[in-house]
Amino acid sequence: MRYSPSKQYQYAGVAALVLALFCACFAINWPLAWIPTGLFLATGSLMILLGLMPSIEVHETHLAIGNRVIAWEEIRRLDGTGFVSPLLLNITLSTGRRILLVYPGGLDSSNVLLRHLRRMSKEALIDGVPYYQFWGETPAPALERAALPSPKYQILLPEDEADVERLYQRLKAVGRLDRPDEK
Repeated sequence: MRYSPSKQYQYAGVAALVLALFCACFAINWPLAWIPTGLFLATGSLMILLGLMPSIEVHETHLAIGNRVIAWEEIRRLDGTGFVSPLLLNITLSTGRRILLVYPGGLDSSNVLLRHLRRMSKEALIDGVPYYQFWGETPAPALERAALPSPKYQILLPEDEADVERLYQRLKAVGRLDRPDEK
């Protein structure tokens, strides 16, 4: 699946740059108008930058971010930042390298992309939780270990063991351990 940046970011960027130009016209006579001019200029530049981000492709074997290809087996962690639109996601690779994935899309497409990334990253911790536990699945049977027999520890000495066995046999036969003449 291919996830391209939303065109709305480019439109909003162009609108902010036009507003910055409009405010700059007033700033010539009124110096306080430079503040909104700078803010509109910064916002417009950021929006156009987000609108020009490379598309993200999700394949069965890998994730492609622009020209960069990352195999699913290389991804060790997917940590969310709390931002969903635009989607910001920290990806940690098996080499220890961290990548900040930025996807400037709509809310629905960001949620779908996040779900695809979480589903395909089977070797990863998702927000600190193992994949199978995050999805409520049981681990693959190939990963199960054979049950080892429980070790037997000798707690009593052999003479004490014989005494316990004698008391047990007496209890079994008579039904009580005290002697009949004792009260």
